[in-house]
Amino acid sequence: MATGLVLLVSVAGVSTRALSQDAGSGASTSPDPLQTVLSSGDMQQPGAPGGTVSGTVLDVNGSPVSGAAVSLEGSAGVALAATVAGEDGVFTFQNVPASAGLRVVIRAKGFEPWTSELMTLAGGQTLFVQGVRLKISDAVASVTVTASTEQIATEQVAIEEKQRIFGIIPNYYVVYDSQNAVPMTTKLKFQMAFRSLVDPVSFAGAITLGAIDQASDTPGYPQGWKGYGQRVGSVYADGFTDTMFGGAILPSLLHQDPRYYYQGTGPVRSRALHALEAPFACKGDNGKWQPNLSSIGGDLISASISTTYYPQSDRGAGLLFENVLIETAEREASTLIQEFLLRRWTPSAKGRN
Repeated sequence: MATGLVLLVSVAGVSTRALSQDAGSGASTSPDPLQTVLSSGDMQQPGAPGGTVSGTVLDVNGSPVSGAAVSLEGSAGVALAATVAGEDGVFTFQNVPASAGLRVVIRAKGFEPWTSELMTLAGGQTLFVQGVRLKISDAVASVTVTASTEQIATEQVAIEEKQRIFGIIPNYYVVYDSQNAVPMTTKLKFQMAFRSLVDPVSFAGAITLGAIDQASDTPGYPQGWKGYGQRVGSVYADGFTDTMFGGAILPSLLHQDPRYYYQGTGPVRSRALHALEAPFACKGDNGKWQPNLSSIGGDLISASISTTYYPQSDRGAGLLFENVLIETAEREASTLIQEFLLRRWTPSAKGRN
């Protein structure tokens, strides 16, 4: 028995409903997810013109695929019409005769062909083909990977910028997929540094550490709200200069990667040595390990700049190098924690190589 499907779209207060009823039994069935039939009423008007078939060609990431060849075929596989998807991926066939066996076939360079299920078009109705997602063909997948290093780096950094300890604290500067990581561009190095600095957690950390320094009366600012503000400001300024010079400026000039490369496998001793070496050795943009001049230089520059706003009692060459040594020790402790603990506390990193 023939089955009729009607979907009334909610526009300006009109209700939305989907009905599918067997003409003989009256039993309801689920609507076909491939197609949506749009009508201005529950029944087709007599003498209605040909129908319309349209849709949008997208890739698996949801981006439109322009220039795709789209053909409309009958039940026997005979092409009834052909068109090309526009820049937004949209295609449309108009004045299509009513038919119970229509099929849309889409082909695009670099993608696997896509074929819809059989569709039924009544006179005067419109079918919107849904679920068009073109997959990259195996023949070009390897070419895309090797030819788009900057795109790969952008995607990897986007993943890393979603890494948060307990889903809250930023954990950007670690590469968990060390085998497949590619060098960061200068733009990405500055982007990651900026985003870590303007993250609300960074401001919250400065406020908290400022309160701790206020309680311990260090550095030598006065007590009271003024002194507390100075301590919060100095904590944030320390982090700002250290991140910008050690995470963006020097890595860009020296072509070094500011991220920690997680090892994750091997004996505990091997992993511990790898973590302890991180403040002194880093990966260059050429993929080779080299002295971590960016991190060491960033600490020295940051400590030097801090002498311009720290109280006189907390300045001097001796205190400067003492602060650098403290910063280095903190880095070693943080990389050890990173290697052995933080991945299990970073939800988005679980299950990644």
